[in-house]
Amino acid sequence: MVLQTPRPTSPSLMKVSRNARLLFALASVALGSAVLFPLWRVSLTAPQYPEGLGMYIWAHTVAGVGPNDLQNINGLNHYIGMQRIEPDAIPELRVMRPGILAMAALGLLVAWMGRRAFMRTWAVLLLVSALVGLADFWRWEYDYGHNLDLEHAPIKVPGMTYQPPLIGSKALLNFTATSLPATGGVLALGAMVLGLGVAFRAREQA
Repeated sequence: MVLQTPRPTSPSLMKVSRNARLLFALASVALGSAVLFPLWRVSLTAPQYPEGLGMYIWAHTVAGVGPNDLQNINGLNHYIGMQRIEPDAIPELRVMRPGILAMAALGLLVAWMGRRAFMRTWAVLLLVSALVGLADFWRWEYDYGHNLDLEHAPIKVPGMTYQPPLIGSKALLNFTATSLPATGGVLALGAMVLGLGVAFRAREQA
């Protein structure tokens, strides 16, 4: 009788350590928790608005930082021909929250399974989704700042566009616009970094 040597399990299909699985589950929970907080904040400051105006972008809506901020921002937009910000008219807000929650639930399942290949697939998929989301946000900002109704705008500045920055600050006429991740965005970023780190650096169980 010929004894056959068992084939070694592919490293990508081996289970990672218990601690790595717990960290991966933590990344998934952090991702799911991101929907409980605003993902992004865009702020406007100017001499006539020393306290500033701001809006939060959540996974399901857009809201003012202060009670009347979004209304005031839309009022300012009218004067320079910019579009009103209407959350119900933004299709991404209808799918972002379910998508994030689905990814979080899938991440918990992958953590329970503990397979390195599945972890890597999840982490890369989350990274690609984040990059696509940022690209879509930039496209929305571009359209928001360039597609102006100058025919009906009380204030016209030839050649001026009003695209807010994706990240950082930018001068727009006498306003300074600042765009940065909010609490939910920081949670999502942390989840992605932790998930990638575990997926590509965790060791298999002995």
